[in-house]
Amino acid sequence: MTPPPTPELELTPDRVAAERSWVLDRSPVVVALVNDVRDELGTAFDTSVDHIDATDYESVVAEVFADGDRAVNVAALVATLRGIDVEKDYPGFVVDEWLGRELAATIAGEQPRRLLAEATFHYADIAHDTDETAGMDDLDAGLAAGVQTRLPGWDWTEGESPFDVAPE
Repeated sequence: MTPPPTPELELTPDRVAAERSWVLDRSPVVVALVNDVRDELGTAFDTSVDHIDATDYESVVAEVFADGDRAVNVAALVATLRGIDVEKDYPGFVVDEWLGRELAATIAGEQPRRLLAEATFHYADIAHDTDETAGMDDLDAGLAAGVQTRLPGWDWTEGESPFDVAPE
């Protein structure tokens, strides 16, 4: 049996800009999910975590897409997750989870935030479900985890680290 033709995912500057616009349009869903996740994690860790708003979300999206190397990777992950659907979902569970976690980590940046976004992705994914394609809940969870990790609001991210070592 010959497999069906593979749809193209051509990444051009115009496509990356279109994906950025799509991500910005997803703001109402992602901002609400970020705030739900921050509330739940705040409760779990016995702390208060600031909510974000659409302006906060838009500033992270602008920052992420202003970095061309990061932008093309985020755009590819977003487009791929939007297009993934698996009959009865479960057989595709691993691939959409993997892509969603990578999306969160890529948005968040370098360590330790990258790892925190990956961990937060799983929390957000459990708390969020859509009636859309199999990849959409992972896409929303990846966006939420990555964005919330980049933004302030956690007490431990405020101020200097007690582990900074001054040059001698």
